[in-house]
Amino acid sequence: MTADALTGDHLTADGLTVRPLAAEEWDDWYRTLEVAFGGQEEHPEERALWRELTEPERSVGVWDGNAPVACAGAFSLRMTVPGGVMVPVAAVTMVGVLPTHRRRGILTGLMRRQLAGLRDGGEALAVLTASESGIYGRFGYGLGSWRMALTVPTGRVGVRARVDRGVRLRLADPAAAGPACEELYAGLVPERPGMLERRPGWEKLPLLDPPAGRDGASPRQCVLAEDRESGELLGYARYAVSIAWGTEDIPDGTVRVRDIEARTPEVYAALWDYLLNLDLVERVTVANRPVDDPVLHLVDDPRRLEPRLADALHVRLVRIGEALELREYTTALDVVLEVTDGFCPWNAGRWRLRSAGPGKGASCVRTDDPADLALDVRELGAAYLGGVRLAALGRAGLVRELTGGALAGADRAFASDLAPWLPHGF
Repeated sequence: MTADALTGDHLTADGLTVRPLAAEEWDDWYRTLEVAFGGQEEHPEERALWRELTEPERSVGVWDGNAPVACAGAFSLRMTVPGGVMVPVAAVTMVGVLPTHRRRGILTGLMRRQLAGLRDGGEALAVLTASESGIYGRFGYGLGSWRMALTVPTGRVGVRARVDRGVRLRLADPAAAGPACEELYAGLVPERPGMLERRPGWEKLPLLDPPAGRDGASPRQCVLAEDRESGELLGYARYAVSIAWGTEDIPDGTVRVRDIEARTPEVYAALWDYLLNLDLVERVTVANRPVDDPVLHLVDDPRRLEPRLADALHVRLVRIGEALELREYTTALDVVLEVTDGFCPWNAGRWRLRSAGPGKGASCVRTDDPADLALDVRELGAAYLGGVRLAALGRAGLVRELTGGALAGADRAFASDLAPWLPHGF
């Protein structure tokens, strides 16, 4: 089977049928994904939500006879890009191939089919999270954001920043507090590149709490930070507590933070102060925060933090000209980019990118003018959200400067004041 064999809805040469997903086929189709990822079945609550959120018209399957053997889909979401602009993105998801059908070009074919479809009228940007970070670079995806996990020892680390004493902390039922927390979250989305708007239905994702997934921890808890006088919600944290006992009955519990958001630095400090002072715990863990999270600076002993980085959002420019026009640039810019794109050849060639700076818009059109910078579309995707610097990619030998000074100028223009961050998966 060749990669090109998946470009239409038909029977392939080796008997595999490729076609869009019918809604009634979802259970078998999704089970294919579970098997491709090891075979463990998700909790019914999780499955029900993913079934509700699946867009069948954007989902495709490969069938061997009556049995699905591969799948891929996309969500229609909006994401913040530099300049606080929210743009449509194809959030690629649910990609898997059964072990019996690997090494036959099926994944490549699914990716080619998906990107060709986007070229013909879909979004100019595609994004994904990867189970294995080395897979998607060959399809033109660049690593555009990282996530930081932290372990904070509670007995040795405290909050040094000023805590807002005008804030009242109140425990609340996570579901009951959900709408107010979602409103606060929505207000923060435009501030940081990479954040996703939660469309109807997606507000259920951060509330998922199946008992089988708690790993011995408590049910999800929620603390609200409210203005003492007005009652306005200023911040929240959702977490679970795992209580354990060490030798001689010494408490050795863990607070597992799922979400923590605040409107002001003082409120953020108050929430961390609360989490670090819960009884019977020795550590606070959080799995996903921005790499420039303020917690790195508001604690009194940063050496005792245990930060760990992992890849997060991979970005693919499907239509380069349109994609580069969607975001803003921090300084004036006039640069010709020589772009290679072996997977989507319609992107290859020279592009002149111009912008007068923040709030002035941008234009990106094909040109025959001499190139100032040469790079692959993968590096362009990595730099798109402003967290991966073009200059750093240049030092890695992945961006070539053809005109003196062009790299430094483009590096400044592409940069973002805040590191891009993906707050949750899809």
